[in-house]
Amino acid sequence: MNERLRTQRPGPQGGMSLLELIIVMAIIGILAAVAVPLLKNAPRRAQEAALKQNLRVMRDAIEQHYADKGHYPPSLQALVEEEYLRAIPPDPITRSTETWVEVLAEFPSATDEEPWAETDLSQFGDPGVEDVHSGSEESSLTGEAYADW
Repeated sequence: MNERLRTQRPGPQGGMSLLELIIVMAIIGILAAVAVPLLKNAPRRAQEAALKQNLRVMRDAIEQHYADKGHYPPSLQALVEEEYLRAIPPDPITRSTETWVEVLAEFPSATDEEPWAETDLSQFGDPGVEDVHSGSEESSLTGEAYADW
């Protein structure tokens, strides 16, 4: 009966020592210190990725319109009306569909090397939207202005 009441003391493999626990806690602390700054910028990186995707989709639609019709669309809304886009995507930085900056195409000007450019191009109407940029005044994580993308 005395043998049942006797408790065994843990041997060398019975548990972790205080030193081992301190080392494990230090490793966890270092990993947390590295991970937190990376996670802090995750929402902004997601917005930047969405902005790049939205710009790509709209620029592809503009180029498809040009390829099909031989001229640029008069506005981004024309891309929706002519079913090149289902809807104008929102700018993820400004959270609005109204802040996109439409870059109009320019007609060539006459030069000595290009006499064909003397043609009156006003008969073709407005040059149309050749490109689109974000209307945000903010800068990306790399320091580049979103409006320059």
